[in-house]
Amino acid sequence: MSVERIQQHFRDSAAVKLEALETLSMPIAAAVDTMFTALANGNRILACGNGGSAADAQHFAAELIGRFERERPGLPAIALSTDSSVITAIANDYSFDQIFSKQVRALGQPGDVLLAITTSGESANVLAAIDDAHEREMIVVALTGKGGGRVNEALSDTDIHICVPSDRTVRIQEVHLLTIHCLCDGIDAMLLGDD
Repeated sequence: MSVERIQQHFRDSAAVKLEALETLSMPIAAAVDTMFTALANGNRILACGNGGSAADAQHFAAELIGRFERERPGLPAIALSTDSSVITAIANDYSFDQIFSKQVRALGQPGDVLLAITTSGESANVLAAIDDAHEREMIVVALTGKGGGRVNEALSDTDIHICVPSDRTVRIQEVHLLTIHCLCDGIDAMLLGDD
């Protein structure tokens, strides 16, 4: 592989992040406020996604339950992509489209937040989870890209949409990870003060 090709990845990633800085700062700040309020009120955050987005959901939950950069008590977050027995049972007995929504119905409470991650905005199981989160009176924070897809229509006025301005999955995932770090840092700053 050529060094130039590697350097182009860095340039492309930086360009998308700089563009996203302008469009995503406000919705990320709103998401931090929403998540902090939920946590301060004794609620929790459920996170879901497929593939790389499942890894991002797990990463987010790990940062809240463990720690981000500073010591603090663990915060209640659950990645819905981690329990293989639950996922395979639901997929086998019902359908793969319900692997997250059935968990949202079982675990979600009014005032909880669903972090719904889908690079395309088209993942049927994430869309079903959004619908059930609304039925449970939860707020949804959606991380998408590619214009947001069907997630645009699924969100309510009280939800927050963080849509990366890119059509390339790899670039969207890179900004999603940065967004997750911004969310964790923002929550910590609200809990512990600016550092």
